[in-house]
Amino acid sequence: MINTRLIYKILGTLLWIEAAFMTMSLVMALAYGESDFTAFAVTVAITALAGTGLRLSGRNAVNTLSRRDAYLLVTIVWVAFTVFGSLPFLIGGYIHSVTDAFFETMSGLTTTGATIIDQVEGLPHGLLFWRSLTQWIGGLGIVFFTIAVIPSFVGGSVKVFAAEATGPIKSKMHPRLSTTAKALWGVYLLLTAGCAVCFFAFGMGPFDAINYAMTITATGGFATHDASTGYFHNPAIDYTAIVFMFISGVSFALLYAALFKGKVKQLLKNAEFRFYAVLTLTATALIVYFLLRYNHYTTGDAIRVALFQTVSFITTTGMFNEDAAQWHHITWVILSLCMFFGACGGSTTGGFKCARGVICLKILRNEIRHMLHPKALLPVKVNDSTVHSPSQITLMAFFIAYIALCFTAYFIMILSGVDSTNSITIALSCGSNVGPTLGLEIGPTMSWSILPQGVKWILSALMLMGRLEIFTVLVIFTPSFWKNQ
Repeated sequence: MINTRLIYKILGTLLWIEAAFMTMSLVMALAYGESDFTAFAVTVAITALAGTGLRLSGRNAVNTLSRRDAYLLVTIVWVAFTVFGSLPFLIGGYIHSVTDAFFETMSGLTTTGATIIDQVEGLPHGLLFWRSLTQWIGGLGIVFFTIAVIPSFVGGSVKVFAAEATGPIKSKMHPRLSTTAKALWGVYLLLTAGCAVCFFAFGMGPFDAINYAMTITATGGFATHDASTGYFHNPAIDYTAIVFMFISGVSFALLYAALFKGKVKQLLKNAEFRFYAVLTLTATALIVYFLLRYNHYTTGDAIRVALFQTVSFITTTGMFNEDAAQWHHITWVILSLCMFFGACGGSTTGGFKCARGVICLKILRNEIRHMLHPKALLPVKVNDSTVHSPSQITLMAFFIAYIALCFTAYFIMILSGVDSTNSITIALSCGSNVGPTLGLEIGPTMSWSILPQGVKWILSALMLMGRLEIFTVLVIFTPSFWKNQ
């Protein structure tokens, strides 16, 4: 049986937390004296009341989650946060369509960064801050934040962690999951603060520095300017963004070990990190070559913009300082490959994950060796750990599900009249939580407002499944999930 009372109780408390986050945007609106104050005041009241009602419905709940409860809880929480998080856009009249408001908020929470707003600079400061904050909240995970803040809140929190964490290997650094959560959030806060300070030092105003820092460390991509970081025309800001995007694409468990325990060698020897670094450098070098050959950039500018776009795509951040739609089409293929792979598991990034890429390459190598030595036992090892057969099957199942979902979205968009290039890159962008797309009809610097309403709902679902790594969402739609066993 599903423990509905406990789900109500947890969801109610999480909505209180969302209301508290919204209060920060309310304070921002009050500080700037802008019109979004009323929208946030009403939304905070509605969200807090809904949270109270759910808490009352869940009183006297048995504080133990089963695996099925965990999957259902995580999915419901993300949808509920999106519903309530979209209210400021609707109540304030800044977005008039429920579909568009839901899409924008889901894009924020899943750190996808695709937007339907044509001119973000026309939004008031409180709402701009809320867009950035949704990405920062979603970066490490909504429920995972609760585990860090209220460690005794959920019985079975390990199951929740497994349902919300990213990558094939779940990093648990301490026997107590709450201690792990606090350590990872400590790294996250440190990166965010360091990024904001650097941006401020290189000429950003305090408001911009905080907002860009939140969306870059969350690898989200929402910006306070239509031109993203290109608005500043400042190479120092570009390189700062590159550094923090790249670092945010590394497993936070490895970052914690390197920063706080001095285990830098452990980071440098890690197979996934090395794959991530090599893929980034290789893609950058190829794009630099094509920019010099076809787009006539100077060497310095080619290196800067190629590195920026490569890191932005591979970390699924989606920031931009140039319009990659104007580049040679071969660069689109390279960036699409980066978009597919993503960065490291256990980071704030989306995509297939470099860890899975490493495992796939090792499986491929072993299959080739088996052709020469059919009786040989060739284990798949990553960082001295053996990847057993069930895990390999899970990886292949994930790959099949990922490709099937992206192609289904691609097919539907083609039927809806979206051009082929945009359709496939939009599907990859949502499935990998990247944000920008590659094409001329909807380029990387454009909003997605022209997409049909039905397509936006499908892409919202794809963004959620991409963030929760597909199976957490898919499993609740299977008949066996609802059977009493």
